[in-house]
Amino acid sequence: MEDSSLTEVTLEIVRQLHARADLRGSIGIVIQAYLYRSQADIEQLVNEGIRVRLCKGAYKEPAEVAFPEKADVDKNYVKLTELLLTSSTCHGIATHDEAMIAATKEFAGSHGIAASRFEFQMLYGVRRDLQRSLVREGFNVRVYVPFGREWYPYFMRRLAERPANVIFLAKNFFRS
Repeated sequence: MEDSSLTEVTLEIVRQLHARADLRGSIGIVIQAYLYRSQADIEQLVNEGIRVRLCKGAYKEPAEVAFPEKADVDKNYVKLTELLLTSSTCHGIATHDEAMIAATKEFAGSHGIAASRFEFQMLYGVRRDLQRSLVREGFNVRVYVPFGREWYPYFMRRLAERPANVIFLAKNFFRS
């Protein structure tokens, strides 16, 4: 899901795999909150019982397909998180943003949604202090580790696509 031009084909592959009886329940997909289409995609995926990993979106996309302003992305992220939390499927809330985490915890608490019904997901090595704190509070935390031969080019693409990613990583690298 690195590029909006691949969103539709990726959704179709996930739906085909999810339709197989031997894979049902073990297939999920990443949805990026900064895409305008994400609410409709999530509504469909929730209806189909497909697990979602919600992230903000780390790649540069044109304003025709994605919210260009961080405040709009954050607002949409919260709205999409609430859609996911009220579904019967366990979803991943992928963020290091403390405001997004606080909004998730507040919504879950005020709606009686157990911590076991979702998980926070974070990158390995980033905000380990926050990861440990969430676990102490009783939340599930999954740590995301890019691996394989292409991990480094993947990592460099993420940094190159948005200069803010470099600043974010630098600010948070030493907060462990």
